[in-house]
Amino acid sequence: MENATTIRSEIEKELKLGGYTFNSFGQATGLNRGVFSAMLNGNPPKPISVRQMDLITKALNYPEDWLYDLYVDECFYDGRPHWKRVKPFLIRCVEVGNLRCVEKVLSRLMEDLNHIPTIFALAEELYEGGKLQEAIPFYECVIENEKYQHSERLAISHYKLFRAKIGENTEINLKAAIQFEPFRFRLPECHQLDGLLHLTNIYSSLHKWQETITHSDELWEQAKIIYDEENKRRARKNRSCAPIKTERHLVVYYGQGLLMKAYALQKIGDYENAKKIVAEYGDLSWFDGLDTVGKREVEKFKLWSRGNSYTLDLLLGDTSVLPQYVDLLENNNDEILPGLVNILESANRNLFSVDSILERFIEYIDIFRKTQDVIFMDDYYNFNFQLAIYYRRNKRYKDAINAILQCIQIAFFLKNVESFAQSMVFFENNRILCDEGQIEIYKSIIKEVCKDEEGFSFTFAFSNSSQ
Repeated sequence: MENATTIRSEIEKELKLGGYTFNSFGQATGLNRGVFSAMLNGNPPKPISVRQMDLITKALNYPEDWLYDLYVDECFYDGRPHWKRVKPFLIRCVEVGNLRCVEKVLSRLMEDLNHIPTIFALAEELYEGGKLQEAIPFYECVIENEKYQHSERLAISHYKLFRAKIGENTEINLKAAIQFEPFRFRLPECHQLDGLLHLTNIYSSLHKWQETITHSDELWEQAKIIYDEENKRRARKNRSCAPIKTERHLVVYYGQGLLMKAYALQKIGDYENAKKIVAEYGDLSWFDGLDTVGKREVEKFKLWSRGNSYTLDLLLGDTSVLPQYVDLLENNNDEILPGLVNILESANRNLFSVDSILERFIEYIDIFRKTQDVIFMDDYYNFNFQLAIYYRRNKRYKDAINAILQCIQIAFFLKNVESFAQSMVFFENNRILCDEGQIEIYKSIIKEVCKDEEGFSFTFAFSNSSQ
């Protein structure tokens, strides 16, 4: 076979250049001399394994994927795919980032669509092993070639691809959500709840409140359906029944459906309806099937309900709850940053001072400034934006500009176009308040944005003004 001979001739050429014998090269690679001889001189030659190829490459001091293009035909030795070579080769290709060879092998495999279940199984194996990024090309292959458009395998591939692509980049997150969305109800029940939960969270992080409400309703309704079905099964069998296997306790999906809807209603200004829903998830102790984990989750919802109830009272102008809310935050560190966002938003809406509260939490605010944890970034952006409004309103202009410069940097880091635009507009409207140092900081940020390959198309109009 021509290509199979080529991989061997490449190795033989290097042996001659290096003055190796089979024996000396066998020692250099750790391969048995007889095995090595059979690979090169056998009739027919013994197939080369991926491990053997990597050992040969390392001994010759070449880049680790030196022979990978030639090895594609070794996977189809005698014209048929040999899974003992195909599978480890595909895994190695994604590990070293050689997606070109992955595409070559998958293209050959897809000449026979009966290989789709095998590719899907490999994707699942990688995914369950925590190798989400490595699984991406294989799920994409299934999606592109699946014959049955209503198959469960296709829906699961869309879901796992969606999960694998979620990350720091909000633009990528939105595209992934849109691609997955049509398949959310074709999934098995065990994946439906998790899929809906992640969809809801993404749309919430993107401040797309109507989509958040839609998917939070779907999440709550689906959780209720499964909850009712499990209760019926337990009643029929008159004994304990294994719950549906999900990533989180069932009460989490039920409660999160309510919590996220209330949060979206709050953001669109429907405070009264938000308050009703906040009260609903404040007491989920009635939920059947609560184990230790479930009871712990119920306590979390109880805490969040208290905090969000205070938030809504503040937004409605009732500042009497402020001391209780601040005490709650001091006793629950994880709630401090989102809590300060709520307090600032209420102060800006109802025109009261929170200087003493900001001073009270100054040590935590300093910690937030230093963190690069993506989990906090969206809240930290909102904190700085509300802080910029607060300082601007109180004529602390330098502090306001510093806060909005933080917003611009965070939005650029997250690749969040809407937040970037929002903070840029604030800056441009208040440019007259900037000192020379702040203008220079702004110019340096814009230069970084313009250099970025994934930069935002609209930023160049603003960048002209920074020259």
